[in-house]
Amino acid sequence: MNEKPGAGAADGPAAVRNVVLVGHSGAGKTTLVETLALAAGATGRAGRVEDGDTLSDQDPIEQRRQRSVQLSLVPLEWRGCRINLLDTPGYADFVGELRAGLRAADAALFVVSAAEDVAGATRTVWEECAAVGMPRALVLTHLDAARADVTTVLRGCGEALGDGDPDAVLPLYLPLYGAAGADGHAPVTGLLGLLTRRVAEYASGERTERDPDATELPLLDEARGRLIEGIIAESEDETLMDRYLGGEELDVASLVADLETAVARGTFHPVLAAAPTTGSARQGLGTVELLDLLVRGFPAPGERTAPEVTAPDGAPRSPLVCDPAGPLAAEVVKTTSDPYVGRLSLVRVFSGTLRPDEAVHVSGHGLEDRGHADHDVQERVGALSVPSGKQQRPLAQAVAGELACVAKLGRAETGDTLSSCGDPLLMAPWTMPDPQLPVAIEAHGKADEDKLSHGLARLVAEDPTMRLEQHPHTGQVVLWCLGEAHTEVALERLRTRYGVRVDTVPYRVPLRETFGGAAAGRGRQVKQSGGHGQFAICEIEVEPLPAGSGVEFVDTVVGGAVPRQFITSVEKGVRAQAAQGVAAGYPLVDVRVTLRDGKAHTVDSSDAAFQAAGALALRDAAGQVRIELLEPVAEVAVLIPDEFVGPVMSDLSGRRGRVVGTEQEEVGDRTWVRAEVPEAEIARYAVDLRSLAHGTGRFTRTYLRHEPMPQQLAAAVRRGPEIGA
Repeated sequence: MNEKPGAGAADGPAAVRNVVLVGHSGAGKTTLVETLALAAGATGRAGRVEDGDTLSDQDPIEQRRQRSVQLSLVPLEWRGCRINLLDTPGYADFVGELRAGLRAADAALFVVSAAEDVAGATRTVWEECAAVGMPRALVLTHLDAARADVTTVLRGCGEALGDGDPDAVLPLYLPLYGAAGADGHAPVTGLLGLLTRRVAEYASGERTERDPDATELPLLDEARGRLIEGIIAESEDETLMDRYLGGEELDVASLVADLETAVARGTFHPVLAAAPTTGSARQGLGTVELLDLLVRGFPAPGERTAPEVTAPDGAPRSPLVCDPAGPLAAEVVKTTSDPYVGRLSLVRVFSGTLRPDEAVHVSGHGLEDRGHADHDVQERVGALSVPSGKQQRPLAQAVAGELACVAKLGRAETGDTLSSCGDPLLMAPWTMPDPQLPVAIEAHGKADEDKLSHGLARLVAEDPTMRLEQHPHTGQVVLWCLGEAHTEVALERLRTRYGVRVDTVPYRVPLRETFGGAAAGRGRQVKQSGGHGQFAICEIEVEPLPAGSGVEFVDTVVGGAVPRQFITSVEKGVRAQAAQGVAAGYPLVDVRVTLRDGKAHTVDSSDAAFQAAGALALRDAAGQVRIELLEPVAEVAVLIPDEFVGPVMSDLSGRRGRVVGTEQEEVGDRTWVRAEVPEAEIARYAVDLRSLAHGTGRFTRTYLRHEPMPQQLAAAVRRGPEIGA
C-alpha cells in the first residue's frame, strides 16, 4: 500500500484523516507519533524537537512524569492528505482524555507492544470502538525488545481482538531480521509485504525495496494465503473465493482495494509493525507503510456518521453532514490553559466552517452532575491554530472534518457545542466514566482560600471526568477523581496553573445517630442573674422510627403546662440538638420526640430558655439508652470479565458487602455483580478494583440507605477519628 494517491496540500474534508492512537501505558504511542511526524517531515517545518521533548507531550507535568496525561494533537501531511494524530494517555486514570480522542477521531490505531500480551484495558477500548463501527488497525512496537515475540503477539491479537473472528485481525507485513550480534540478538531490518511480495528494507536508514530472496520466500506462503482469504471474506465480489480456490492468481491491485474498503468499513483490522528512527535515519521501520494505510485505508470525515444534534431546547434537528457549506456545528473536545496565549479549546468541526473573530453560540447541557451547569451563551472566536511542536501555526479557517485550537473562548467548556448564533445546535454528549475516588481537600493557607473556588471551577471545566462537591453533611470540599494519578495531576495543575496550594485530608463518611430504644428525658433551664432570668422545664419521650423517617416532633401537652408560644421553641431546640448529635457528634435521625409536660414562668420564660430546655431534654434522654451509629450503604454494580467474578465477589464480601445477584452482559464475556456495601469500605474501591481486575473492571455506586454500624466499629469511631479514607 505504497502508491501515491495524490499530491499537494490537504484541501477539504476528503483530504483529512483524524486518527486516535490507543494503547496501554508504555506501548510506545508517543514515540510512534514522533517517528511518523519525522518521516512525514512534520518536524522539519517547526525545527527538530529538543532532547527529552516530544511533539505531543508538551505539558510540563508530562515532561516531569515522562508519560502522557492528556490528549494532544499532532498534525502532519502525507500524500496530499492532512493526518491529525491524536495521542492519548495509556494510563487508566486518564481514560477521559481517551474518550475525547475517540470522539474527535474517525478511526483508531491500536499500539501493541510485541514484548507483552494484549492488555485487558486495550481489549475494553477495542470493544467500545467495535460497538460504534469505528475502523481500527494495529501496529506492533518494541520489535527489538529482548522479550519480543511477534508470532505469539499476532496470535494473541487475533484471539483477543478479532470480534469473534481471528481472521479479521491479520498482518500485512512480516518482520525480517538481520544478523545476530554478539549478544545473540537479531535486529529487525525490513518488512516482507504479504500482498506485494516485496521487501521494504530499512537497514540503511532510508526505505528501499527489493524482491525477497530464497530464504524469505517460504515465510510468504502460509501467511499470504491466510491474509488473502481474510480479505476475500470481506470482499463484495462473491466470485473471488471460487477463483482463488481454483488456483487463479488474483490481481494485487484488486486485493488492495478490497482491503482498504474492509478497513474503512471497520470489518477487517490489519496489523503492521513500526520501529523508531535511530541515528541519522529519517524514516523508521514501517513508517511509510503505516502512513499509507492511514491515508488509503482509513475513512475521511465525510464517510463517518456525525453525532446526533438537537436544538438547545431538545427539539429534533436534521442529521449533520460533513459539508463546509453546511450549518456550523463544532464541539470542544478538550480545554487547556496555555501560559502564553491563555485558554485554548481543541475543537472538532463536524459541519460548516469555523472562522476567526466570528460570534458563535455556545451550548453546554447534560453534565449537571459533574458541576457543569446548563448554559447557552454567545462568544467571539479568537485566533485559530494547530500545534506545531511548542508553537501554534495559524489557520485562516477550519472546515468540516478538521481539528483546530480556538483561543479565548472564556465560557466554553469541554463537551460544549459551537454553532451559529442564528441557528443554535446541541450535540449529544459522549460517554464519560463517572469518577469514583473521593479526595477531600482544604486550602493550604489564607491566600489559597481566596483563589480556591476559582481554581477548582476552572479545573472541573477543563476535565468533565472530574466532579466537585461541597458535601452537604460533612461540609468537606471533595474532588471526585478516576484514580490516584488523576488526583496527583489535578492538584499539581491547581498549584502550577492557578497558584492554589491545597492539602488533602481524610474523607469523612457521613454517619448518623439514632436511638436504640425508647427513653424519657427532662430538660431544665433555670437561671437567675438579676433582672429577668431564664426559666423553662420540659419533659419529653423519644422512640425510634423506621429508617428514613427523619426527626418527628409531637406535642401532647395539656392544660397549658408549656404555653403555646413556646411549643415551637422546644421543637427548635430539639431539632438543633439533633442536627449536632447526642453521642458522637453526628446528626440524629429516625426518632419521634414527644413533648409530654413542662413548666413555665410568667416573667422569666422565653423562647431562648425553652430552646435550651428542649436541647437538654434530648441529651438527657440519650443518656438513658443505647445510641446506635448508622453508616451509609451503597448499591454497587461492578462490570468485570467473567474470569474475575469469583475474586470480585469474595472481595466485596470481605468489605462487609452483601452480594445480591449477578447478571450476564448481553454482548461479550462480562458479568455485572451487584452488591450492597457500606460506603466506608469502598472509598478507595476505584483503586482496588483496578488492581483486582487488571484494569478491566468498572463500577457504579448509588446511595441506598443508612444502616446500624457493627458495635465494635461504632465503639472505635467513638474512641477515635471518624472512619473514611
